Amino acid sequence: MRVSTYPLVDADAAAALVLEHTPVLGMERVPLGDCAGRVLAEDLIAPSALPAHPVSAVDGFALRAADAGRTLRILGESAAGRPYVGDIAAGTAARILTGGVVPDGADCVVMFEDVTAAGDHVTVPAGLQPGSNFHAVGVDVRAGERVIASGLSLGPAEIGLAAAVGAPELRVGRRPRIALMSTGDELVEVGKTPGRGQITDSNRWALLAALREVGAEVNLLGIAPDRSDELRGLVTGALQAADVLVTSGGVSVGTHDLVKPLLESLGTVHVGRVKLKPGKPFTFATLGGGKLAFGLPGFPVSSLVTFEVFVRPALRKMQGFAQLQRPTLPVRLDFDARAVGDRTEYHRVTLHRDGRDLVAQTTGSQSSSRLMSLAGAHALVRVPPGDQGLSAGSVVEALILALP
Repeated sequence: MRVSTYPLVDADAAAALVLEHTPVLGMERVPLGDCAGRVLAEDLIAPSALPAHPVSAVDGFALRAADAGRTLRILGESAAGRPYVGDIAAGTAARILTGGVVPDGADCVVMFEDVTAAGDHVTVPAGLQPGSNFHAVGVDVRAGERVIASGLSLGPAEIGLAAAVGAPELRVGRRPRIALMSTGDELVEVGKTPGRGQITDSNRWALLAALREVGAEVNLLGIAPDRSDELRGLVTGALQAADVLVTSGGVSVGTHDLVKPLLESLGTVHVGRVKLKPGKPFTFATLGGGKLAFGLPGFPVSSLVTFEVFVRPALRKMQGFAQLQRPTLPVRLDFDARAVGDRTEYHRVTLHRDGRDLVAQTTGSQSSSRLMSLAGAHALVRVPPGDQGLSAGSVVEALILALP
């Protein structure tokens, strides 16, 4: 066992260092149908107004409000996609269907149920107001208006809006390319029976899901052996096509923990240990060509918690997201929580409603090897270092992983 030469870095300082050294990747044009979940890389500006013409909000008759209370001659019909061609003059009206263009000269629409129709004439009620029952030009979107801001995630509504303003493709942030590997001779692949002293590699699959959820493209490198030359060859080969290296395991101070020395030889290690539980051995380095490397601890919970705290925000920054962190919500604790020594601790909790309050319950043992403490967890509660801790009944901000 070696003695670590890396200072223990405060968790907030480590997170700031990661983001300070994280570049924003370039942008690329992507067909609209492939934009779901991507981040818009430049403001989307409407080239024209929506709607482009005044359109009826109801089925009824288009007319002049000045003709209220009169019997009018019906000139024709305006339906969606089949507008009436002609003007509405005094004493006339046009039948109109929802979505139909309001003909020139008309300034209001009256609903079918409010009129009396007989043949080619219709009697309309008194008291009509100009602008009734139709959408004016530009009421939804004005020409030249910014409809989606750069940095926003593109969901169904945003993609629909982009289509509505006539954008067949969008400029989006490039997705980071990740080389992902586990390390350790003790690991075996899923589906194989572990021998004495061996365990099944679960971290790689958990991290693969986390990376894909944040929008990364992942190259799985498998399990790297605890042999320096083979580890170096695997990493240097993978980095030729990757923006980021993510490893799990091999970042402590044992004689078989080879990731830190490798990263030192390939670049600069900015964080070698962090005041965090779980996740003390977390490692962050910058490599040549603007590439990043994250060495995550081997314990499953440590690996995923450090991913949430450090890696996920960095990958969102690389893609150009305006919001880097997960949302937080105030929650009321139903348990006492104490940190260990001078390390910040992230406690895994489930949430339930109690009136207007969100109440946080512990998921049980918070051992860094107990993946059950994260499975089904709704949030991470940050417990500050020191003896004071957080008492039951305290209201704190929780990092939301999923709402119940």
